Amino acid sequence: MIEWIKIRGLALIDSAEIEFSPGLNIISGETGAGKTVFMSAISILLGERADKSLIRNGADFCEISASFRLGGELARKIAETLSDCGIDASSDESLLFRRRIGQSSSKCVVNDSPCSLELMRKLGETLIDTHGPHEHQSLLKPSLQLEVLDGFRGASGDLEFCAKAYGELVKAEQELSKILADSPSEGEIDLLKKALREIEAIAPQLGEDEELALKHKTAASAHDLAIFSGKASSLLDSSDSSVTERISEVHKFIREIEKLDPASGADFAALCQSLKDSASSLASSLDDYACRIELDEQSFAAIEERMRGLQTLKRRYGPRIEDVIAYSENARAIIALSENRAGLLSSLKVEIERHRAEHRKYCSLIESARKKASAKFAESVERELRELGFIKASFAVRFDSADPGPRGSDKIEFMFSANPGEGMKPIREIASSGEISRLMLALKTVLAETDGVPTLIFDEIDVNIGGVTASVVGEKLKRLAVARQVICITHLPQVAASGDRHLKVEKSVSEGRTFTEISVLDAESRKSEIARMLGGTKAAEIHAAELLTNSDVSDTGGKKRKRAKND
Repeated sequence: MIEWIKIRGLALIDSAEIEFSPGLNIISGETGAGKTVFMSAISILLGERADKSLIRNGADFCEISASFRLGGELARKIAETLSDCGIDASSDESLLFRRRIGQSSSKCVVNDSPCSLELMRKLGETLIDTHGPHEHQSLLKPSLQLEVLDGFRGASGDLEFCAKAYGELVKAEQELSKILADSPSEGEIDLLKKALREIEAIAPQLGEDEELALKHKTAASAHDLAIFSGKASSLLDSSDSSVTERISEVHKFIREIEKLDPASGADFAALCQSLKDSASSLASSLDDYACRIELDEQSFAAIEERMRGLQTLKRRYGPRIEDVIAYSENARAIIALSENRAGLLSSLKVEIERHRAEHRKYCSLIESARKKASAKFAESVERELRELGFIKASFAVRFDSADPGPRGSDKIEFMFSANPGEGMKPIREIASSGEISRLMLALKTVLAETDGVPTLIFDEIDVNIGGVTASVVGEKLKRLAVARQVICITHLPQVAASGDRHLKVEKSVSEGRTFTEISVLDAESRKSEIARMLGGTKAAEIHAAELLTNSDVSDTGGKKRKRAKND
């Protein structure tokens, strides 16, 4: 419920603070006193776009703030919404709104945290329904009408099963779409198979290209290597002037030294022999090396052919041999998956049809239950409408098909005709504010046990009615206010007399400026206000007292207001 609302710098209101109570809150006043300003303030607070012309002359901005008292499931729901936006919920289950409209900027605040206009609008739809010329009416939205009808019929299990079946259907369809999106086309598979055949035909091995490069270099130099190693061996050991021959000549002179100096000569002789042995050994190794070098042209051509094949693979699927091998493994896996895809797709399609059939079953059950409940709902609404003065009015629920979803496959629209002979049309197309307000009152009365919006505001609900119907309107509002907070702007004394709290809007002029003020009436001033609404005569005062007595308010009104304020 709304605990209080503060208005500053809005149209004719310089500054005002209004405290509301649980139950039925009445707002009355002379025509033109500024009651519509209150509705403008509510609309702004609920996230409607604000016209800067509403800022009071001489003011830099207008500001509207309000405190809401929450509880139970509503408090939990609001807390979740706030948490999703990074805003903390109050520990005392209150909710503070503030909106400031300036000449060049505006600001929205919830629980002292800046927020978007969209969040304020979303929260407002949960907290308040307004019905009148500035309507903020959730019941005019077909999507919410469906929720209302489900609430009226007490739906629970069938919608849960329907939503679950739909969720499984969507999940399977998304998996199918993903497989189709991720799977290559037939052309792509053909290209992969061709690439795999090319790679498998050559069968590259890790490090093979480096090893072949070394063999190719060696093979390409085989002729020169044979010549160089042969000449070196010949110079060492085979020619007349070979190294070994020269060492032998050196050895002759050392033997002569050894005759003259046996000790030194022996050392020189040993070194000379070692040098001769090393030269002979090197010559023998060079001979062996020369013999090992093959000058096979076919082997050389095979190496070059193999290297060209590897280079082609690296250019197409590389750049490294490791990349070529990885490409082949990936291609093999994709081809295998593609070959198994047909079976997987077939299995998924069977699963999708099973979930779709399950979902259709619940859609059909829900449709039947809704149509059955809609007849009872329409009958109840028409009964309420007759008591509100629409003697020949008609109300119905129109069903249309919609795309199957978590709530079934129905699209509904509340249809209304105020008079015989007039075609029924959607309630969102009703132009008369008096008609829409009374229709909403009838709907809210029928939905009193199921509708979760805690505060209802009715404006101009008394248009074109009076007498007995006016008393009925008052009784229905009072009965409706047992389960929720109701605020009613009215010109009807019968309705005003039914309130738990009565506020009066008055306009005054001071120092050449017009001011609108809103005040709570005590028992005596309330009787005077209702007498004014009745005509202001002596007889009107007597009638006002009777109305208050009949509404069982005048004797305890002050106590009730005080108790409401402390709640």
